[in-house]
Amino acid sequence: MRDWLQSALRPAGPEAASVHALWEFMLWTSVVVFVLVLGALAWGTFHRRPAGVAPTAEGAPGERRMTRVVSTAVGATALVLFVFLVFDFSTGRALTARRDAAVRIEVTGHQWWWEVNYYDSIPNRRVSTANEIHIPVGRPVLIRLNSQDVIHSFWAPDLNGKRDLIPGKESSLWIQADSPGVYHGQCAEFCGYQHAKMAFLVVADRPAEFARWYAGQADTAKTPTDSVTSRGQEVFLSSTCVMCHAIHGTPAGATIGPDLTHLASRRYIAAGSLPNTRGNLAGWILDAQGIKPGAHMPPNSLTPADLQALLAYLGTLK
Repeated sequence: MRDWLQSALRPAGPEAASVHALWEFMLWTSVVVFVLVLGALAWGTFHRRPAGVAPTAEGAPGERRMTRVVSTAVGATALVLFVFLVFDFSTGRALTARRDAAVRIEVTGHQWWWEVNYYDSIPNRRVSTANEIHIPVGRPVLIRLNSQDVIHSFWAPDLNGKRDLIPGKESSLWIQADSPGVYHGQCAEFCGYQHAKMAFLVVADRPAEFARWYAGQADTAKTPTDSVTSRGQEVFLSSTCVMCHAIHGTPAGATIGPDLTHLASRRYIAAGSLPNTRGNLAGWILDAQGIKPGAHMPPNSLTPADLQALLAYLGTLK
């Protein structure tokens, strides 16, 4: 599953590159210090004072030499720590520097999924989706983070470091992808029973592809064109689905669960738990608790005919 590969050691954007540079500097500096300390320890172990020889008298050349060595080591330690401080501070400044954002996105953490809202000055062009964040390649993206319930942590290691989502306190971070691709992210703060199944994807598209994707997402859902999908829409609107989910272009407008207006265009369902296939979607609708115990999605009792009609309708939501 190539989509789910992730690594903080392969930076794919300027923010991740800054974090990686800081990590490499600290790593190799620590390695050098570690080797020097071991060398000093080995020297001290094998160069002990012979038995019967009195300790070096105060003020003797040997004593002064030891004082210089210890003073030099203390000074070098202070210098290394100061350099670490300056490098860390400059990295933090680089990560939070204000820029002109090509895209502004608000991400809200829920137990256990990610709500994604794209800001636009024109209200009817604002886009809502879930667990899949599309961004244009080579453009800075500002993400504002909120939590609806408990503390979560937004982490796409290829693109930036972690940022906590604390209820009632908004935070933000910048991301930018240097090349097209799919980057895996996840919640990095234990947030409850299904914390391990709270993943998301950042899909970096070329600017023209992103514009096409965004235009499609801003459209309302397709109107059913045959009897099967029409029946599927009726099943959706007459069941408990409308109490949690929204499909723009229909009376369904709830915001408790993910927006389903373009559900069929997403790669995964249930926050990365399952590939978005017809069979997996059927299992999720009928018994979400069997797949993700503790999720707020209740089981649904549908006849086989109604289930197939609902699946056919949801399959048109691209």
